[in-house]
Amino acid sequence: MDIRLSPMTRAYMHELFRGFVYDPDIFLDLSLYERAKDGGYDPKRVDALFDRNEAQRDRRAFAALLGDRVIGEVALKHIEQKEKTCELSIHLQSDTVKNKGYGTQAERLAIAYAFDTLGMDRILADTVAKNRRSQHVLEKLGFTRYGEKKGFKSYRLDKRKEE
Repeated sequence: MDIRLSPMTRAYMHELFRGFVYDPDIFLDLSLYERAKDGGYDPKRVDALFDRNEAQRDRRAFAALLGDRVIGEVALKHIEQKEKTCELSIHLQSDTVKNKGYGTQAERLAIAYAFDTLGMDRILADTVAKNRRSQHVLEKLGFTRYGEKKGFKSYRLDKRKEE
């Protein structure tokens, strides 16, 4: 089944977090994971997060949908129109939707949106150094690693210029 992206709504965000399972590979500090993993779904926290994200004018967030089911969030953040750059991020809901190519499909759609709709020339992405799954997906999508600092690996993808 194909993945599609839809602008993130409050309802989609609640659906995402009702089934969200924290992955230790996305935490640089595992003590934060220990606190988060048992946190459970908190509607007030989800509303506050949605409101904070919506207030950021340099951000576009999408629900990654498998059929009609929310399986993740893909965001283009720190959109700089003048420099034509932005940053890609993704969070899949749980291990039940990982390692099936859904994240790759979702990121591919977000990349097309960044280049074709927003007119970006470069997309950046950071991963926690131990998150090999995320690094593999970025490399599969054509990103190249350009640095590592404070436990994070940095990647970039430049838009191919038509000749």
